[in-house]
Amino acid sequence: MINTSIKEKKPKYSKVGKKIKKGLIDKNMTARELADQVGTSPQYLNKIIHGVRPGNKYLAEIGRILEIDLAA
Repeated sequence: MINTSIKEKKPKYSKVGKKIKKGLIDKNMTARELADQVGTSPQYLNKIIHGVRPGNKYLAEIGRILEIDLAA
């Protein structure tokens, strides 16, 4: 019997992560492309987006590339 009650997990984004995701969509850019331009791994960028890591070292550059304000 197949369990059909499994619910899909919705990604939980930090406040900064929501801004980054919107910026990526607006720029038609992938997270991998952004990570390459910023100089970090896609995995680390994902941790910033989900609030696992603060990513303070990269926020100014992410904001510049996506043309968004990431100030808290």
